[in-house]
This record gives sequence, structure tokens and C-alpha cells, in this order.
Amino acid sequence: MPAVKPTAKPVDVKIEAEDACGRYTARVLREIKICDSRDWFPGAEVATYFALLEQKKISNAVDASNYAWLSIGQPTHAFDLDKVEGGIVVRRARKGERLKTLDGVDRELDPEDLVIADHKKALALAGVMGGWESMITPQTKNVLVESAWFDPMTVRRTARRHGLHTDASHRYERGADFNAATTGSALVSAILLAAGGWIDGDLVDVRVASLEERTARRRPVELHLSEVHRILGTTTIDEGITGATVETVLKALGCELTSLGKNNDAWLVTLPSWRLDVEREIDLIEEIARVYGYDRFVNTVPAFNGNVHELPWAEKEAAVRGVLRAAGFHEAIGSTFCSAVEAALTAPQPGQVVPLGNPLSEEAGVLRPSLVPSMLTMTAGNLNRDVADVRLFELGTVFSGTAEKVDERPALAFGAAGSLPAESAMHANRPIDFHDVKGVVEQVLDRFQMRSVYFDSFAADACVTPEWLHPYRAARVVADGITVGWFGQLHPRQMTARKIKEAVLVGEIYLDRLYELPLRVPAAHDISRFQPVKRDFSLVVSESVSWEAIDHALAELRIAELVDWRVREVFHDERLGKGEYALLVGTTFQAKDRTLREEELKSFQDRVVAAVGKAGARLRV
Repeated sequence: MPAVKPTAKPVDVKIEAEDACGRYTARVLREIKICDSRDWFPGAEVATYFALLEQKKISNAVDASNYAWLSIGQPTHAFDLDKVEGGIVVRRARKGERLKTLDGVDRELDPEDLVIADHKKALALAGVMGGWESMITPQTKNVLVESAWFDPMTVRRTARRHGLHTDASHRYERGADFNAATTGSALVSAILLAAGGWIDGDLVDVRVASLEERTARRRPVELHLSEVHRILGTTTIDEGITGATVETVLKALGCELTSLGKNNDAWLVTLPSWRLDVEREIDLIEEIARVYGYDRFVNTVPAFNGNVHELPWAEKEAAVRGVLRAAGFHEAIGSTFCSAVEAALTAPQPGQVVPLGNPLSEEAGVLRPSLVPSMLTMTAGNLNRDVADVRLFELGTVFSGTAEKVDERPALAFGAAGSLPAESAMHANRPIDFHDVKGVVEQVLDRFQMRSVYFDSFAADACVTPEWLHPYRAARVVADGITVGWFGQLHPRQMTARKIKEAVLVGEIYLDRLYELPLRVPAAHDISRFQPVKRDFSLVVSESVSWEAIDHALAELRIAELVDWRVREVFHDERLGKGEYALLVGTTFQAKDRTLREEELKSFQDRVVAAVGKAGARLRV
């Protein structure tokens, strides 16, 4: 390479996005000549190499970058220095900023995109593609050679956001070598200078210490031969894996080993900068097994000395599962991921959605904050495949928090559509409705000990009801003063979006809150030998009075002999007042130690009448 001439004005490089760019090197070449590529010198036989790979040649500037990528795995880029205004700034794109890339597409940049810019404009999408305005042309005389290290996740998000997949992004997404930046710059510069030109000033090398610590200067990993034997097990070769074997394999992979003992059975392993996938002792053991050969190990299962422990809420989860199965629901398992749009729609707490660092797609870009998205997908999938009656539930984990700290919670979601079987041959099947689902929720809650439980609803303009529920056909579940869930009919907008043509009942129970309550312990009692006495009460009730109020009033009487009460009939009569209806309540009185006398029954009846009267009901005459 030609000698370096001192420069009066070295190129200025500044890294503003220190979380996304760990190293940026810049070298200025002047009076270069743009021409066709050939075999320049030993180690840079570009023409021969490209012919063997069937790689198309473009020009020595472009081919030099491609040669560096193909030969040593280091992406580089060359800018026309005369089109760079001021110095180089590695920063995030500004809102509304645009860049025409080398493929000729004028792109609107996202504020999360990492760009290479000068002091006035963006020059390139960092690690993805260069810009049109600063590209090398046959008229180019002065070049700035870039060789850098960019964060894999940042490059991946930018590439996916713009629908670009280039050789450079492919390599950066998989973790480039932090220490290869200078080598790549030197190789590209040597190829360009082979046709003429000179180096203006020294190499500018700017590093971010925090990212260098995470990549090229990671802490050494302690490795023990005994752990290698424990994890990998017995080999088919008598000698097995020795300390010498470990050293040979790891040194060949670029690791540096420092012995920790005299027996050559423990080492401090310095990891190579180009293997970012190796971080722990188990990763080193995997590399040893891969190189040593999996076929050399005996087919045995590794020893396990621990115990299997149930989750703290395993018994409660089994109780919930049993109730739902008995109610005719089938258990399903949905995806742990969902889209950001679905997460924003169903998250119990806004702003607590956890994004994935490496999402498979936009439809699976975040950890689910709720089980509702997967439940709706499964319910709609069944209905759209002509399954007439659908009743599904899922017990799973939901996630909230931030990317740095993720909280996991158990939850329950259920969905139902279609009809219920007829109660007898004389009745027809009827569509499942809101009250059927409410009954199932009550059965689940009844398995837990709680002081009080009630259901309420809110006006549509209160903005309290979740957006995925119909504003006028939804209810909140409150146990001991704490909201433990929501259920109701699916919102019409969601039905349209999922191409559902019939009513769907859906709900979610926050099991982490419900599991704070103890399970109700079934108590067995001897059957009384004495005759039960049934009494019916015909009541007139205002439509503003719910059965829950009457039921609570009767429970508060705490009459030991009142063993059962339930609604027998509900009907409307023109002779009643406006906004009133008739309610027939049946009661059963029974003592465990005696036959009830008439005067006792009369006393009980009076107390029942007084209690329902306070609740807003009166005897019908």
C-alpha cells in the first residue's frame, strides 16, 4: 500500500447513536482511478475470485467492497468524498428525513433508522445500503472508505422496515467481527490504490467503549473439564475428551486458554471477537461436542439429581381447568406472540407491551400482554372452517413491562359461539348468550374463597370497557373489591376485521389476582333425617332491583335452617305497576336435629319477607 501523506484537515467522525454503532473507521483516498477489476496482487485476485463465484464485476470501487465481504466477512462502503459536506455523523434519522438509496428508491426514513450522514444530510442506511447522491461514479476522484461495526438488531429492524435484504445487512444481522473493521478498510484501500492514488492522512478509528466491552472485550469464561464430561456423557472412544482435546478444539476456533490448575482440567477462556454467539460455559461445551463429533457419544440421557416441583398455583389451575372442561369447553394453546396492534388493543395496562428483539414477523413482533388475541384467532379460525359450535379456553402466561425487565403472569381466556344443546327432546337448541358465559365465570369464581363478588358495567363514553368488547354487552368481574377480569360479546369492529358473521362471547380472567385467594374446600355434611319444608314467595320487584340484591339479602339472614333458595319463575303482568315484574322465589327449610314446628317456620318466613323488603321487593297480593 502507498505511503500515508499527512493531511492538513483529517476527516471528522462523530458517533451520536452510541447504542447502535460500536466502531466506525474512515480512510481518505485521493486521486484514485475508477476502472474494471482484475487480479491486482497476491491476496487480491478479484477477477479470478469473482469468476469462480460467478459474481458480476461492476467497478474496482464496488468490487473491492464485495471482495472484502466475500473473503473476510467484513462489509464496507465507499463514499464519493467530494459529495460529503463536512464530516461523518452516525446518528438516528430525523423525523420526515428522506434518502434515495442505491437501488433508486426515494425512501422516507423512520426516526429509529440508523444512518450515516454528513453535516447536512443523510448519506446511507447504516449497514444496509448506501445513498444515491454519494455513490461512486466514473468521475469520482476522492473516496472515503467506511468500515464499521453496527448493532445486529438495529440493522435488522431497519432492513425489515424498508424491505431491504443486502449482503451487508445479512452479515451485520448475524454479528460482525468488531476487530475486523481495520482489516476490511485496509483490504479495500489496497485494491483501490492498486490502480493509482494516495492515502490522505491516518485512519480515523472511533470506538464506543460500552459496545466494545460487549463484543471484542467480553469477560473470559471459566471452563471445567468435569462439566464437559457431565454434560456430554460417555464417548465411544476409551480415551474420551481429555484436557488436550479441549485445548486443541478451542484454540482452533480462535479462543485463548489460560490454565487454572496444575491438572490441566480447568481454563479461563478468552472468547474470539467474531463469535458473538458464544457467551457461556455451556456454549463452549457445545462447540467442543460439535467439533469432536456427535457420533462419538454414547446414546445416554444426562444424569439429573434435582426434583420436579409444581408451580405454586398448580392445584388452583387444575381446579379452573376442571370447571371449564365440565362446562363443555375445550382447552387450546395459542401463540406466545402477537402483533403490536393486537397488543395495544388488548393490553390491560397501556405502555407495558414488551417488543421482541428479533421478531419473526410484524404479526409476531411482541410478547402477548393478553390471551385475547390468540383466543380470537382460534375462535375465528374454527368458525371460518364451518365449525358450528365453538367453546374454547386457554390457560397461559402473559407478559408486561419493558425489554429490560419482563413480568410474567398467569391468565385465562375463553371464547364461545354457536348454540347450546337442548335441555330435552321437547326443546330446540338455542344460541349461547351473555348469561351462559356469565354462569361459567361464576362457576370458576365459586371454586375460590372470597367475601364478595359482583359484576358491573360502564357507559360507553366512560372509556373503561376494553376496546375488544361490545360497549353495551360487557361486564367487569370484581372479587373482594379487585378487578379480576372482563367478558362479554366481541366488538362489531373486531368481528368485521376477523370476518366473523355471528356473535362471539369472549373474556379474560386475571388469574394472578384470583390465585391470591385460597381454594374453597368442599365440606361434606350428613344428610338430615328430618323432613324438609318448602315455601314459595311471590314477589313484586322493580326492574331496577337485581336478583343479586335479593340473593345477598337472603344470605345475610344466616338462618341455619334455610338450606336453599332459588328463582322458580319470572313473569310480567299487566296488573303490576309500570317497570315492575313478578318473581317466584322457592325456599327450603330443614333442621338437622328436629322436625320444624309451624311457629318456627312462621318466624323464618317473616324474616325472609322483611329481608327481601329491604332489598326492594314486596309480597304480591
